[in-house]
Amino acid sequence: MKIYNTMSGKKEELKTITDGEVKIYACGPTVYNYIHIGNARPICVFDILRRYLEYRGYKVTFVQNFTDIDDKIIRKANEENSDYKTVSEKFIAEYKKDAKGLNVRDASVHPKATENIAQMIRMIKILQEKGYAYSTEYGDVYFRTNRFKEYGKLSHQPLEDLEAGARIQIGETKEDPMDFALWKGAKEGEPFWPSPWGNGRPGWHIECSCMAKRYLGDTIDIHCGGQDLIFPHHENEIAQSECSNGVPFANYWMHNGYINVDNKKMSKSLGNFFTVRDVANEFGYEPIRYLMVSSHYRSPINYSIDIIKQCQAALDRLYNCREDLAFLAKNSTGSLRDNELEVKEKLLAHKDDFIEAMEDDLNTADAITALFELARDINSNLNPQTAPSKELCETALSLYNELAEVLGLLYTEKEQKIDEEIQELIDLRTQARKDKNWAEADRIRDELKAKGITIKDTPNGTIIVTE
Repeated sequence: MKIYNTMSGKKEELKTITDGEVKIYACGPTVYNYIHIGNARPICVFDILRRYLEYRGYKVTFVQNFTDIDDKIIRKANEENSDYKTVSEKFIAEYKKDAKGLNVRDASVHPKATENIAQMIRMIKILQEKGYAYSTEYGDVYFRTNRFKEYGKLSHQPLEDLEAGARIQIGETKEDPMDFALWKGAKEGEPFWPSPWGNGRPGWHIECSCMAKRYLGDTIDIHCGGQDLIFPHHENEIAQSECSNGVPFANYWMHNGYINVDNKKMSKSLGNFFTVRDVANEFGYEPIRYLMVSSHYRSPINYSIDIIKQCQAALDRLYNCREDLAFLAKNSTGSLRDNELEVKEKLLAHKDDFIEAMEDDLNTADAITALFELARDINSNLNPQTAPSKELCETALSLYNELAEVLGLLYTEKEQKIDEEIQELIDLRTQARKDKNWAEADRIRDELKAKGITIKDTPNGTIIVTE
């Protein structure tokens, strides 16, 4: 498999530290609100990365953190006359609801920042002992950016360019504007933890360095997240980790592109800010997931009402194919026939196309195309008119589900709830057809359609579709 490595700026063959195993760290949400559709993209994309690697036989350890202490969380708690723990626990639970709705698997570990304070203090002490960090009279501890000569290597910006936009904020006592906080001295009314520098709390960047080290080791295979995290967050993680541990932090860096709304950057001030929950309440979760994987993960994508409706329509086509195929598989008989061998080979060729796409830097756009082409050939070659064998139908259905599962699609169960009145009409129509009373059969069919029930007659029986 080839992966575009942000560090090198090119696609590289995936070579893991341990054969057959992959260690992945994905930056998770800061839990102070419901996740928005921009947050959903890395969550879905890197869930697919994990699924695909497992599909190819790797043992994957996937770590995704929760930032449960942060300025935004403290601000939210103050607004609600609450505390940071109440806010963070509430929105961790809400995140899990949305992640489940998006069919995102639980991480191998979901560490919280507040559960790793001791590890952060330990790393900060090492950095200070090595001369990479310094404390101030206010109990803050900063990283000396200019001591790390490779700073800027991920964002491909020399230190002097980065320094041009750096500023020292009011209340900061940094040696250099580029230095960043490892530990923040406690302010009145804020939560704090004891440390060698006095009561305080960790800076944002240090938590990921420590949790990656604790659960995956000093060097990890893949570190991933949104494009907006390249600088300064991931740049700072590299500086902390490599100066503390003395080895490379991650071998591959993967970053997904931005999401725009109606071709504009999403922001609350523009009134085009949408949470996953808002969109799901109107359109369901699965169209959101489909949107996130319908383009290559590094490309920008656009969200609009029209586009999400197009995603719904695309999913409907995929579901219809599977429902018709499942019906055929249930009602057909017999082993694979000689004249079906070519059809089977044609169907299996789409699996090769799917894998080729995914091996090329997780190209989910081409992978979905392969799934649709598989659906097209299923519809053309496996239908009531061709009367396929049970073995061919089951082979096709298994393959179809296999590829959809890698993408995390077609997971919404569609229940057929048919009440007694509807079932009585269906039975009357079946009898009318047996009696060759076509006018009555057509009349009942139209009555059922008015009630949201569509009837499909096939040589193998009647398919009932609820709208």
